[in-house]
Amino acid sequence: MRGGSGHRLRRALWRQRRALAAGLALTAAVLATTGLGGGGAGGDTAHASGAGSTAGAAPERARRPVPLVSAPVRIADAGTVRLLRPGDRVDVIAAEGTGSDARVLAKGARVADVPEATAEGLTENGALIVLAVPRGTAASLAGAGISARLAVTLC
Repeated sequence: MRGGSGHRLRRALWRQRRALAAGLALTAAVLATTGLGGGGAGGDTAHASGAGSTAGAAPERARRPVPLVSAPVRIADAGTVRLLRPGDRVDVIAAEGTGSDARVLAKGARVADVPEATAEGLTENGALIVLAVPRGTAASLAGAGISARLAVTLC
């Protein structure tokens, strides 16, 4: 009987550790696939900050997902667009003319698609990308695309 119970105790603890490790790995995989891990980029969700919100309000009421729309955007530099892939995050910057200050129109916008461009007219007209952005940002991008040259920076 000497040492027999110690061996059983060690085996039980080892099984418990393996079960805990497997449970943590499973939880991490579920959080990664569903996107519930938190710490997301600042392009897909908006934070509600109403005057009537209370300090003890539920987190579900404080954060509501913003419905995203697809916004086609013509970027002035076609070479930059060739670097992009669907899923990349970009900031969209508009410059009205030479010597003017540039302004950021969208931060952390997700690239939804990079359509293939035809060979003719690529350098003078830029290249098209499709971004997943909130509706208000899509309207700003469309309006700025008419009068300004748009550029992107990778996040």
